[in-house]
Amino acid sequence: MNKASVIISIYNNLHFLKLVLAGFENQSDKDFEIILADDGSGKDVIDEIKLLLSKFPVKIKHIWQEDAGFRKNKILNKAIGIAETDYLVFIDGDCIPHSKFIVGHLSNRERKYCLAGRRVNLSKKISDKLNYELVKDGFPEKKYFKLITDGLFGRSTYVEKGFYSENKFLLGLLHKKNRGLLGCNFSIYKDELLAVNGFDERYEGPSIGEDTDLQFRLELSGIKLKSITHSAVQYHLFHTYQERPPENLDLFYRLKKEKQAFTPFGIIKKS
Repeated sequence: MNKASVIISIYNNLHFLKLVLAGFENQSDKDFEIILADDGSGKDVIDEIKLLLSKFPVKIKHIWQEDAGFRKNKILNKAIGIAETDYLVFIDGDCIPHSKFIVGHLSNRERKYCLAGRRVNLSKKISDKLNYELVKDGFPEKKYFKLITDGLFGRSTYVEKGFYSENKFLLGLLHKKNRGLLGCNFSIYKDELLAVNGFDERYEGPSIGEDTDLQFRLELSGIKLKSITHSAVQYHLFHTYQERPPENLDLFYRLKKEKQAFTPFGIIKKS
């Protein structure tokens, strides 16, 4: 059995997916399976994905649901259901992992803790330059000075999050501050996520549902957040953002009042 199941949420952007997979092909530890959690990509993209799967050196599963708007939480729950390992790593299909990304998560895993990493936001200029071969060869981590320069001129942001270290003393200092869960970079034991019934599927829009809501419910269940910012580095590809629907905030405010760790609207549906 593999050490971990990497769940990648995707939707239609085949170019981004190829770059992300190039990052996973470049991992120093390849003892993991990949599950593509597809929120309704079109037929042309699916056909291309099938070709990618046949050539990729790591085991990949592709799970799909019909396109009916933003339903990321629903497809993530389905992906959890088919994960074959006891440890889950979540990443978005627009985030390239550092070559030690998997090592960063696995070496820090701990019972009763959810591991939370961060990401560098790449500028459009750098994002547009990237291709499969460049990423497979270690870009952008091998060109960190370029990111720093790009960041100084106000293009790439949070470049400091791209600093990678294996020094335990230094990491102990850097990891003391938790800034919350990001849905694009976290990991947890599968049974501990199942204990809160996974993601709340009522969130049908970006933001809050796949991270803030989950963190709140995990903490209610006794799971603590542990920062691994400089151990699990990733690089977010530039794109425009969808607006966060106000319904998400309303839903989360209700949850905070109810203080219910186990959502009835998750993997197991309860009336």
